[in-house]
Amino acid sequence: MTEAEVMTKTLPDILTPNLDFVIIGINPGLMAAYIGRWFPGPGNHFWKCLFLSGITEVQLNHMHDQTLPEKYGIGFTNMVERTTPGSKDLSNKELRQGGKVLVEKLQKYKPLIAVFNGKCIYEMFSREIFGFKPKKLEFGVQPSKVPDTETVCYLMPSSSARCAQFPRAQDKVHFYIKLMELRDQLKGVVKNKEVEEIKYSFDLGLAKEDAKRLAIKEEQYDPGYEEAFGGAYSEAGLGPEAGPVPGAGPEQSNGHCSLSSGEMEGSSAEATPTAAEGRVPGGSWMTQSFADEIPDISGSSNSTRPQLGAETA
Repeated sequence: MTEAEVMTKTLPDILTPNLDFVIIGINPGLMAAYIGRWFPGPGNHFWKCLFLSGITEVQLNHMHDQTLPEKYGIGFTNMVERTTPGSKDLSNKELRQGGKVLVEKLQKYKPLIAVFNGKCIYEMFSREIFGFKPKKLEFGVQPSKVPDTETVCYLMPSSSARCAQFPRAQDKVHFYIKLMELRDQLKGVVKNKEVEEIKYSFDLGLAKEDAKRLAIKEEQYDPGYEEAFGGAYSEAGLGPEAGPVPGAGPEQSNGHCSLSSGEMEGSSAEATPTAAEGRVPGGSWMTQSFADEIPDISGSSNSTRPQLGAETA
């Protein structure tokens, strides 16, 4: 199948009323549209983070996406329906219209929490729906709810392995844990003062405590993740050399802001780390505890983690 043929395909929403979470992407990538599943790339951390955080009790993958609404209260949608090789191929008109359509979906299905998978997605949404781009955008609960709903907006790092600030699955687990705690708080299951609607910030100490308290399962070595770390999708039989989806990337949604200048001026660009960045030789970190592997992002000069570039999502 040629790239042009793949671009005629779409990725259907998975939505039912009153879900706990709706995971929101920008638009379908080539691989997701070709397979017809959400987050299919081996370098995407979404399914791994669901498991490591305890949201799911077993390790799932993209073939389980249709089971999530009934079993876990999780659905999926995109701002824009059209499949493209990258988000840079979307026009301002498509993004404006996509933001309005997204609001209509959220108003119709009334999820508890709208989860934006990456900063750029929420920046686009905020600009089109609320009329401004946030000056200081932090992960977690956002100050504004979806218009005319009680749906809370929650921002998490992009699940892509190309997210330079959080390049590994275990770097992102804290935000999935906090999402789960927010869900429970909103549903009245627990009262947790750490999760607030207006003010939310990443706390490295809390992240380590979460890791120890929940005894996060050890992350298993995934060769597909290592192969995809540089941004090239290389699952057997589905790479460019096999001819089905030329140019396909590792993630289902173009969560990195690669929109052309003039279309999304001021948007943050998603850095693509090289294969050498963020790795420990021989994959030795896989045998270490989760708590020890949470990066120090406080800006301390004593951090041993290499700087991977500008903050992106």
